[in-house]
Parts: sequence; structure tokens; C-alpha cells
Amino acid sequence: MFSPEGPTLRELAVQALSSVERGYDLLAPTFDHTPFRTPAPVLAAVGSVLERIGPFDDGLDLCCGTGAGLDVLARVCRQTATGVDFSAGMLDVARRQPPEPTGCRVSWVRADARALPFTPAFDLVVSFGALGHFLPAELPALADGIHAVLRPGGVFALPVLAPPGPGSAAFWTLLGFDAAMRVRNAVWRPPFVMYYRAIRFGALLRELRRAGFRVELYALPEFGRRADGSPRARLIAARRLP
Repeated sequence: MFSPEGPTLRELAVQALSSVERGYDLLAPTFDHTPFRTPAPVLAAVGSVLERIGPFDDGLDLCCGTGAGLDVLARVCRQTATGVDFSAGMLDVARRQPPEPTGCRVSWVRADARALPFTPAFDLVVSFGALGHFLPAELPALADGIHAVLRPGGVFALPVLAPPGPGSAAFWTLLGFDAAMRVRNAVWRPPFVMYYRAIRFGALLRELRRAGFRVELYALPEFGRRADGSPRARLIAARRLP
């Protein structure tokens, strides 16, 4: 699963026994050599949809990590792209590998996604692979915070994958991972919040609508369809109502 440049098992164990912030500070130098980095095909597919539903002037990458999503923002935003993350280590790596120049000004801010320090200054907020770091009880505040930093008509975009079926190895792998994390957090402090199945698709849509978004779903055809004909991957595009 990991390249030779990626973290060792010992380094991953130390990270897992740290807080989320400290864990990602430790993982930052090797993060891009792990499967946790958002794959390029996902970034490209999301960028293609955003180009169709734009234009956008100012974008925010929520929980930007080492900056993979900033490449998308620099592609679809005409003025500014801002990355926000609470891990100083991840931001340091992101600053050292900025997006290719497009005329869009890029900046980085260290802050907690649950308490964003921005006015309604963005037309687009994106997030890739960060939802598992929030507990279901935090979802209302997260949705309200994203709503608060978007201008009226602005879009929150979040790619989601269809959950694997109970008969698949992936289903039991994710279930086992979440169970292990719950045991870890029950016996060890500080907690490390990372769950693959804690926040359900329906609950997420309900909270976005409650917060004042009109939610649209776009299939990402690059990833095919399941046996029942539904897309394997979708982009949630939640538009802030006036």
C-alpha cells in the first residue's frame, strides 16, 4: 500500500497514538506517498464538474492537507485559492509545493475547520477526504460554518464514494478499521478521530439542507456504476441559498 518513500509501520503507530493534529504533523513529510492522499483521477473528475457549474472567483480548500485540492481550486477559480488546515506540518508541505501558476493567487491559513476565521468571502468551498475526521455530533456546526464563509449562491463541493456492499472485502475492512478506532479511543488519550462509516450520506444531506443549502448531486462517470445502476462516485454540490 505504501511506496518506499512512505511512512514505516512504526511511524504510523506513533501517529495513530497521537492527537489528530499531532499525528498529521508527524505524517506530513511522507503523506503524499500514502493511499490517504486524494487520487489524481478524483481531483480531475471534480474539477471537470466544477468547471461546468462555475464560474468561481474565490475558493477555499477545507482541511487542505498537503494541498492536493488547491490544484483544483487554482484551475477553477479566477482570483484566489486558500487552503485551511489545523496541522502546521501539512501546511508546511503544501507551501513547498504550490499549484502550477494560473493567475490565481494562492495562500494558506492555519485554523480549525469547526471554527473558520473568515467572513463570507468565498464562492466555492471544496473538501477532499476529510469528512471522517468529524463526529456526527459535529456535523451541524460544520455545515453552519461552511455556510457562513460562502457568499450567497456559493457552492460547497464534496466528492463521495458509494459504500461497499456487505458481501465485499472492503465493507469488512472499513468496518474493522472503525471498530479498532473506537476501541483505541476508548482506552487511549488524546483521541484520534478518523472513521470511515460514522457520518452517513443521508445525514450529511439533511444537515446541509437544514443549514440553508440547495443540494445537487452529480455523478462522476469516470468511476463507473454499481450493479444496481447507481454511480460509484458522486459530487455533492450544495449551493448557499440567498
